[in-house]
Amino acid sequence: MSRIAYVNGQYVPHRQAVVHIEDRGYQFADGVYEVCAISHGRLIDETLHLRRLARSLGELRIPPPMTEPALQCVLRETVRRNRVDHGHLYLQITRGVAPRDHAFPAGDAPPSLVVTVARQNRERLAKLAGTGVAVVTLPDQRWGRCDIKSIALLPNVLAKQTAREQGAYEAWLVDAQGYVTEGASTNAWIVDQQGRLRTRPLGSDILNGVTRQVLIGVLEAQDVALLEEAFTVAEVHTASEAFISSSTAILLPVIQIDGKKIGTGQPGPLTQRLRAAYRKYSAPIG
Repeated sequence: MSRIAYVNGQYVPHRQAVVHIEDRGYQFADGVYEVCAISHGRLIDETLHLRRLARSLGELRIPPPMTEPALQCVLRETVRRNRVDHGHLYLQITRGVAPRDHAFPAGDAPPSLVVTVARQNRERLAKLAGTGVAVVTLPDQRWGRCDIKSIALLPNVLAKQTAREQGAYEAWLVDAQGYVTEGASTNAWIVDQQGRLRTRPLGSDILNGVTRQVLIGVLEAQDVALLEEAFTVAEVHTASEAFISSSTAILLPVIQIDGKKIGTGQPGPLTQRLRAAYRKYSAPIG
């Protein structure tokens, strides 16, 4: 069947989905987005995604395009019309259409809302979870408000492309002090030489990943201590385990960094345990 997209009040065939050439998302990257996993036809961690969406909109002073209950109906209807059991939903809201000017448009420019749904290659993800992935490190060249899930992703795109060209799955971005911030599209974790699970604390330099939030609850239930403390690339080299987290990939073991083996070079036991436990605590909403 053909894919269906939601664009500003209408459900349309995906190939016919368009936005205006003066949409501020197209011309200024003036907007925000969310990516939500779909499992058994239902949105995973929907409440957390909508909470983060509201925060991002508030930080950029973009009004919501509709009430939250109405938005939930749109999201679920888009999933239903696409008949996707397992995949992900992409939601984007921009400041809307207005004559090109850097300042906010005067008057009432309604926000633009686009929602799409895609199926996921579950077999590929399962294989990556079993074998582990490689990462490369790159300087973090993003803007100073990475806590906002902005559609301005050019530095992330360039980092991800460099990783792919070097045969890696992900790029870990490194700040001026030599500490890992996060991945181009994931949060970064290690089990350090002392056996402590570590990830960078929240701040304007990283996104508060929804999977990161849920995983913290998983850790508490599993009686696993977490140290929210930045780590250096040198500490990754001596770590016993490492992994990445995101809504679409959940947890993937990292077994190599910049061509050097991490730990045994195989997915670590804690990573595998947490990946298995995650699904029990990440429940569909509604």
